[in-house]
Amino acid sequence: MQGLERFLSQFGVFENLATDPRFQAVVLVVLSVVVAKVADWVISRLITRWARKTTTELDDRIVEMLHRPLFLFVLLGGLTLAADLLSLEGGMKRITFGALGTMAVFIGSGLAMRVSRLVLETLSQHRDRFRFADERTLPMFRNLSNLLLLGAAAYFLFLVWGLDVTAWLASAGIIGIAVGFGAKDTVANFFAGVFILADAPYKIGDFIILDSGERGRVTHIGLRSTRLLTRDDIEVTVPNAVMGNTKIVNETGGPNEKERIRIKVACAYGSNIDQVKQVLLDIAVRHESVCADPEPRVRFRTFGASGLELELLSWIDEPVLRGRITDALNTEVYRRFTEEKIEIPYMKQDVYVKEMPR
Repeated sequence: MQGLERFLSQFGVFENLATDPRFQAVVLVVLSVVVAKVADWVISRLITRWARKTTTELDDRIVEMLHRPLFLFVLLGGLTLAADLLSLEGGMKRITFGALGTMAVFIGSGLAMRVSRLVLETLSQHRDRFRFADERTLPMFRNLSNLLLLGAAAYFLFLVWGLDVTAWLASAGIIGIAVGFGAKDTVANFFAGVFILADAPYKIGDFIILDSGERGRVTHIGLRSTRLLTRDDIEVTVPNAVMGNTKIVNETGGPNEKERIRIKVACAYGSNIDQVKQVLLDIAVRHESVCADPEPRVRFRTFGASGLELELLSWIDEPVLRGRITDALNTEVYRRFTEEKIEIPYMKQDVYVKEMPR
């Protein structure tokens, strides 16, 4: 501040005002406004021009967000120095510096929330590189980031007003431990839901099978539970803690939604095996719901106890069609085997009577 006094004392008109703290504070506020305008101009012209040369739009939008907050930060810095020149004491000093610090915290936290929201939205637009960020997980990550930023803002507010943060943190830790023990199942479901949304072993619309035997389409993935709609139109709600610790078969997963179905067939010993294979292939090729690519195939599996056991392997477009197409293929196999005189073996027992009782 001595440099500011020497600068003002060079002008004879201001010799008496040069040592006046109130006048110095006013000059400092005016200078801070000028510096803020210069900083805003630098961002508007130089940094914006440099950001436009990059391939991404993320830096351009961040630079746009910095205009007003940077101006306000520089202005608040000038006001803080001006308040320091006035040599405030007691409650006035505490209220003045606390109010200026509070405004700085609010401006910084608002800027951080907008930047975090922008970054998450940008990541969700590049799902090929960042698979954890999509339409399902975006609200969760946005809420978590806002929660963390609000916690940081509250911590800095305590520091600005000179409150004892240690006691508050200790109290929060004790309360957190008590809540954790009382709601351990809810907490376990929450963290399991977070990992499910991030890892994405299944998504809404997938057909999944659980270890317990439930099979259905996923209709909802929440932070507490996952809901399935079975083929009987019954909704099953499973806690995420259970979903995270069980084996899940995702029938819709993989490179596409196609699924291979297996039709097990047996024919009697002595049947023409080539004819049986041709009939089965003809049934699959003619069915409109069976995929042509990959093409159907027939496999002779084993010599059974009552006949020759074969499998008709064919692909369908969606797992939901499995029951209907299996029924249609079984019906057609029985009809064609009857027409072609191909015997379908079944369990038979012959009883031989050695002698009749007397």
